Amino acid sequence: MAIPQVDSPAPLGRIIRSILFVPADSDRKLSKSIDLEADAIAFDLEDSVMPANKPLARNKLGEFLKSNTCKAEHWVRVNDVRSGELLMDLAAVVPMQPVGIVLPKIYEPEDLDLVSNWLDMAEAMAGLVIGQTKILAVATETPEAVLRLSELGNRHRPRLAGLIWGAEDLSSVMGAGNPRHNDGSWRFLYQQVRGQVLLAAHMLEVQAIDTVYVDFKDPDGCFASAKEARHDGFTGKVAIHPGQVGVINSAFTPSEDEIAFAKQVVAAFDKGEGAVSLDGKMLDIPHLKAAQRLLGSGGRD
Repeated sequence: MAIPQVDSPAPLGRIIRSILFVPADSDRKLSKSIDLEADAIAFDLEDSVMPANKPLARNKLGEFLKSNTCKAEHWVRVNDVRSGELLMDLAAVVPMQPVGIVLPKIYEPEDLDLVSNWLDMAEAMAGLVIGQTKILAVATETPEAVLRLSELGNRHRPRLAGLIWGAEDLSSVMGAGNPRHNDGSWRFLYQQVRGQVLLAAHMLEVQAIDTVYVDFKDPDGCFASAKEARHDGFTGKVAIHPGQVGVINSAFTPSEDEIAFAKQVVAAFDKGEGAVSLDGKMLDIPHLKAAQRLLGSGGRD
């Protein structure tokens, strides 16, 4: 008999396990990005670039991408809607044809609609397919954005590929202290914010990308943080240093044991029953869906 027909998990496109930010005004760091094994590189025009250097960063990035192809997907972190820099960013970046932009510091869902319209214009002027430039939105850097996360589902936004969460900018804008306890765990407010972003991403069926692990000299801690994020439902994590990339990729890639077990789960449902026994445990349709999602992604696609 056939395996029970269930609703397939929504496709997320090419899964980003690791995304590393690279300052676009640094020749040395741009050159190093060519061989990095990150799934995505976000060339940064925002926080890692001083205001006076932003025109230089746009020019450097354009020249770099004319003659260099990185192993990773190309994304660009642009400046936010209220910065006065975003239109210049998009005019420069869209002709470079990155997979998409990382949009920081959103304040409201309408920011995504405004930027999408600006991308329409930039793509049209560059002779590109309208809608080809995707958006990863950093959705927790302002209180306004956090309080309106649930409203992201109020309309279809086909450019939106994922949500990233972070705590430092939110803490800063509120005049608060370290968002982490001394042991590295999140303080209560940021635990709530993390959970809200995770739920919003799954509501929208887009990628959920976890924030940075700040101690780049602690690979074991980074691995544990990434494994926990994957367990909670995140699809990837931001890397703050090239040395974290392999650690994060490993944490978000299903192990051989996980793949083997998922195959056993799928095979156990082959008789068409809605509940089965495997290794002394009763499994039902949610277990089948989870196994199909794992096998369908393999941590990558």
